[in-house]
Amino acid sequence: MSNLSNLIQEKKIKALILDMDGVITNTAGLHAEAWKKLCDSFLKQRGEQDGKSYKPFHLKEDYQKYVHDVPRLDAMRNFMESRGITLPEGTATEDAGSNTLVGLGERKDLYFHELLKQNGVVVFDDAIDWIKEQQEAGMKTAIVSASRNCLTILRRAGLDKLFEVRVDKVVANELKLKSKPAPDIYLEAARRLGVEPQETAVFEDTAAGIEGAKAGGFGLIVGVDRSISKEKLNAEDVDVVINGFSSELKAKAASL
Repeated sequence: MSNLSNLIQEKKIKALILDMDGVITNTAGLHAEAWKKLCDSFLKQRGEQDGKSYKPFHLKEDYQKYVHDVPRLDAMRNFMESRGITLPEGTATEDAGSNTLVGLGERKDLYFHELLKQNGVVVFDDAIDWIKEQQEAGMKTAIVSASRNCLTILRRAGLDKLFEVRVDKVVANELKLKSKPAPDIYLEAARRLGVEPQETAVFEDTAAGIEGAKAGGFGLIVGVDRSISKEKLNAEDVDVVINGFSSELKAKAASL
């Protein structure tokens, strides 16, 4: 039996809460490309206006530093400030044609949906197979995401019926839940599943997500490190780090 399986049994875990991107799907690459397309075109336009040459968006460094797991308006503001540009926030009703933080955020979303249609969603099949095994054994499951595109991505991947509960950016906005590293989305997912945090495992691939799970007092915190991003998970902050779910499936198969 694997270390993860042992921990799930030892801690009497009844439910699993899994982050979407990096654990279930790999859409970070599409998000990064959408950000680059948006920022580079804006910086080119702004450079011509200002008579300056702005450094383009770096797919890995800028995405990791300013965007990954950061609320979109904050990410847009921080990135633009890194290039010495201050933009007005704009109003919630502004469209993608506006050069405000809100407008640029809407434009980035349009680019993301274009890329999603062109490329589809990369799904980690090992995670899906393991989750289905756990569900068959009676485990409750929820998916969480900082993205408001969560349901669109799940539908495109054919996974929208897989989880009992979904707490994403749309739900968070409706309920005024705080973003990671606050524990709000995990606590709301546990509440909707009808379980206590102490009997729930959280699966996360980012430091902010792990910090949120710790703050929520969850019974088991699993770091999922697929080495997609440069971010390295600190093993001291989690109960166990896994590279994926294949070994969990093999462990079960070997015990049959």
